[in-house]
Amino acid sequence: MQNLLQNDDTIIALATPQGVGAIGVIRLSGKEAINITNKVFKGKDLAKQESHTIHFGTIRDEDNRILDEVLVSLFIAPKSFTKENVVEISCHGSNFIIKQIIQLLIRKGARPAKPGEFTKRAFMNGQFDLAQAEAVADLINADTEAAHNAALNQMRGGFSGEIKKLREELIHFASMIELELDFGEEDVEFASRDDLKDLVNRLLTVVNALIQSFDLGNVIKNGVPTVIAGKPNAGKSTLLNALLKEEKAIVSDIAGTTRDFIEDEIVIGGVAFRFIDTAGLRETTDAIEKIGVERTQAKMKTASMIIYLFDLSQVDIVEMNKEINVLENTGVPFLKVGNKLDKVDEALVEKLQNQHPDMLFLTAKEPEHVELLKERILELVNLNKFKRGDTVVTNIRHYDSLLQTKNALMNVIEGIDNQVTNDFVAMDIRQALHYLGEITGEITTDDLLANIFSKFCIGK
Repeated sequence: MQNLLQNDDTIIALATPQGVGAIGVIRLSGKEAINITNKVFKGKDLAKQESHTIHFGTIRDEDNRILDEVLVSLFIAPKSFTKENVVEISCHGSNFIIKQIIQLLIRKGARPAKPGEFTKRAFMNGQFDLAQAEAVADLINADTEAAHNAALNQMRGGFSGEIKKLREELIHFASMIELELDFGEEDVEFASRDDLKDLVNRLLTVVNALIQSFDLGNVIKNGVPTVIAGKPNAGKSTLLNALLKEEKAIVSDIAGTTRDFIEDEIVIGGVAFRFIDTAGLRETTDAIEKIGVERTQAKMKTASMIIYLFDLSQVDIVEMNKEINVLENTGVPFLKVGNKLDKVDEALVEKLQNQHPDMLFLTAKEPEHVELLKERILELVNLNKFKRGDTVVTNIRHYDSLLQTKNALMNVIEGIDNQVTNDFVAMDIRQALHYLGEITGEITTDDLLANIFSKFCIGK
């Protein structure tokens, strides 16, 4: 995609976060970025300098008043992030200084950038595709190791490479079928239907794998809402405090102490988990506690994971099996945890182990037991696929386009099996190509681009 922006404006924005800091970085991009900066910079003549060089000097206003001493970094087109001339001015982090410099440069011909406009220009000028552009925002917002790695892999073209392979293979057959349509009256076959069916089935295998990876991708990008549930006094609040390593929840021997959600977030194995301590599940006549129990049940249904605690010191095996049956019916992945191991004898533990080999036995107050729980939590999330380096879908827009692609490819298979005419097969192939093209940006609309880049910060 070459130079589709058709915009000669030079844009400007603060690239560093708002607020007082040691330095602020002001970014300009556009044909006149260097010339505009040169009008207010006193030091070397920037127009005569090489790309990727840094220059010390002062920024002065129309009255020759020094606003600040700065470092100016030059990136000359096309060797820049946007493939345009880019200037980055590193000044002192005073809000007053930053505002004065930006206003001065606007008076000299720049205009304020819109959200994500620098990245949008990079995309429009062919620096990278749309999926990679979206990964820039994900990389900025990544606050865990797993989210960072996923965004970095996508930004470097891992996901885009998968999609481009699919499109290239499909385009070849599409062109053959389109050629057949041109020779429709001569009954010539340029594309074997068996070969096309084999290709589409191979593509469906890849597409289905990408679709299925979204559950993991969503976990990596957005974290895992994890409900800690169980009967009153099972040790839920104690466990939450142990996981967080702080006294977040009130711990008491009085049943029903927790009546609403208490939650906080920690990172385990590079993945963010939001642990939610909930009201104990039991029949109650207390109106407030009853609301808490109802909220717990609702929260369990929408969680990504449930850690369900059983009080081993008061366990009723029949009742336990009933509770496990209820958990299985939620459809939510869950861990069965027998708590208060220090208060029961080995015979009971052995009996429960025989009935429930996947149950974890621990004492929530013991740090080494909590570490074992963390390991089991990561096993349930199943990061093995991600750790192997497989492509993982993290973006809901990409997920939706892949679902649409799958439907179109299924229609191709159905059309071949039913021996429909070439024009209908070609139409379904074009649909699949369209949805794949939406992911990487070969197919775009102004509304789609506006929606994507409006979510970026102003200076990116």
